[in-house]
Amino acid sequence: MANSEEKMKMIMGNDWEECCTQDELLHLLANKPLPVFLDRFEPSGKIPLAQGVVKAINVKKMIAAGCQVKVWMADIFAQLNNKLGGDMNKIQVAGKYFVEILKALGVNLEDEKFKLLWASKETDSQSDVYWPLVLNIARGNTVSGVERCIKLMGLCEHDELNASHIVYTVMQCADIFFLEADICQTSMDQMEVNVLAREYSEKIKRENKPVILSHHVISALQQGQEKKNDPSCFIFMDDEEADVNVKIKKAYCPPVVVNENPCLEYIRYIIFPWFSEFVVERGEKNGGNKTFSSFEELISDYESGRLHPGDLKPALTKAINKILQPVREHFKKDAAARDLLKRVKGYKVSKDPPVEKIPVASDIESQSVELQDEELSSELLSDGLNQMSIEDRKFNTVRSIGEECIKLDELKNLLAKKPEPIAYDGFEPSGRMHVAQGILKAINVNKLTSADCRVKIWVADWFAQLNNKLGGDLNKIQTVGNYFVEIWKALGMKLEEGKVEFLLSSKEINSRSNEYWPLVLDIARKNTLSRIIKCGQIMGRSDKDQLTAAQILYPCMQCADIFFLKADICQLGMDQRKVNVLAREYCLKIKRKNKPIILSHHMIPGLQPGQEKMSKSDPSSAIFMEDEEESVNMKIQKAHCPPNVVSGNPCLEYIKYIIFPWFSEFSVSRSQNDDTIYNNFKALSADYESGEVQPSDLKHALAKALNQILQPVRDHFQNDPDAKDLLKRVKSYQITR
Repeated sequence: MANSEEKMKMIMGNDWEECCTQDELLHLLANKPLPVFLDRFEPSGKIPLAQGVVKAINVKKMIAAGCQVKVWMADIFAQLNNKLGGDMNKIQVAGKYFVEILKALGVNLEDEKFKLLWASKETDSQSDVYWPLVLNIARGNTVSGVERCIKLMGLCEHDELNASHIVYTVMQCADIFFLEADICQTSMDQMEVNVLAREYSEKIKRENKPVILSHHVISALQQGQEKKNDPSCFIFMDDEEADVNVKIKKAYCPPVVVNENPCLEYIRYIIFPWFSEFVVERGEKNGGNKTFSSFEELISDYESGRLHPGDLKPALTKAINKILQPVREHFKKDAAARDLLKRVKGYKVSKDPPVEKIPVASDIESQSVELQDEELSSELLSDGLNQMSIEDRKFNTVRSIGEECIKLDELKNLLAKKPEPIAYDGFEPSGRMHVAQGILKAINVNKLTSADCRVKIWVADWFAQLNNKLGGDLNKIQTVGNYFVEIWKALGMKLEEGKVEFLLSSKEINSRSNEYWPLVLDIARKNTLSRIIKCGQIMGRSDKDQLTAAQILYPCMQCADIFFLKADICQLGMDQRKVNVLAREYCLKIKRKNKPIILSHHMIPGLQPGQEKMSKSDPSSAIFMEDEEESVNMKIQKAHCPPNVVSGNPCLEYIKYIIFPWFSEFSVSRSQNDDTIYNNFKALSADYESGEVQPSDLKHALAKALNQILQPVRDHFQNDPDAKDLLKRVKSYQITR
């Protein structure tokens, strides 16, 4: 058995362009009996000679050096990269064709040290391991940091990126850890993603970083040509002898010029590693036959003019055909292999099509958004509904939820034709619950179930982790999720009728990962990066913030949720409407007739001036569901409530969107007068604007109403030991943005 130095010599004899680092590689070989060597292949059609032969050389040498070789058949990556039009059947046929190439080149597929792994199968069977790893890497890397790796998808700096390009890079980094690779072998144009993996190792304090072996990217045969789908640029594994002869004859090969000479690159990186020599046959007057035992010797003769292109080219042609002849024979004699080759040759390989131009948010809004009436008053929801048909009653109940609806005619049609439409709601467990989230969701869910809707509430634990809530601690996040459910029970959310389901996203996604992740990846593939960045608002981020890769994955996943849950209605806040619009755009791209209806409810501002929304990290900005009576009184007393001003007044917004929907009335006590009971917000706002109702009286009445709603919640968390323990744990967590 070879020692570590001998193994090192064997591996480094492959003429790698770069090794990061040789010291680490030697240490690895000395201390690990069976290091894992990772190579990957993205099936995309015909295979260039350099790709096929170099992989075969590397696989055989790494096995001989005592490594466990894992060849990653990156079919889902090819689909994400839109290879072969994203057709998975074609991609997998191309992958099987590649396996036959390896076999024909002498790779022993039955060797116990060789493993061929299909990415789609492996990531699906271990989705609970793979995808959390992807999400964690995405959380720890900025978009700009990931963008430096874009060349691994064959892109240039100036190309417009799709969201899939960011996702692809993060996934490729995850592969290294998922497959427990010690050594990663890729071409120089993909080195950056391996560097990303080494950086990730430092972040997670992994002792042994993956060793990177990067091989040279062989130039095209014609000067200035780089497109691999141009048959004249490269030798392909299925080329016949005559094809090889013509291509090498026409190849760029200037006399005495070594740099950027493709013929010399073929000899250095393919012929010498395969044969360990290069044989030139020529007449005596040209120097006679000569066998070169090293590339350096060959270069010396070529640079001096002792070796002419006219002699080098025929020798190169002969050597290539000698390598390819067993491959040709295999595909002629083996019927299954021959069929695979025929099918791959029939596939059209073309430049990836641009993302389909679909009207984006602003265009769709102008076409489809229909605003609610300024107020759908409590009288309409009580007395008025009694005069309506069942269909109209259901429609008006559901539409009363949204400040905005896209689109009303689609909603009316849905409620008339589908007995139990599915309404999707969700929340990201991230700390204490404020009253807008608690009470408003209870109101809206009860309205939906009263209108015969089934409500699926998505407990978005993975999303909270992706958004780095509670430090990304999934156990804490799930504890908060359980706490939220206890609150809604205490508030009287109608759960006993079986029309409301709480679904834990991590559990549901893992149980049907074969449905979910292909959907996420397809959404990423069909949307530009700039389009997805516009959805950053759903994570509480603006376009100007320094985005992480997670904030690209997040909108793609939230869009996928809608289809994964088979939602007919999306009921979320106005701050998340952009991703719901994205889902409607996606329907246009996949030619789906029924688009999800968007009901976007109003976002109640914080209690202090200038706070557009409540903040869980700022206790003074909101009333929380477990706040004691004294705390509620104090917060409302200090709340921003300018006299005679209705617009932007948080106290009045609490009354409009929480108190009236809950009680259908609002009672104000004043020292000089009897109690005044308001049956609609319009009358109250008129009296407040005129000065008839003063801030002090309004605040007192608001605090009283809120405490009346919250008292059953306090009682529940005081009297139920499990709920009490949940609250204690949630209160101890440090809230993160």
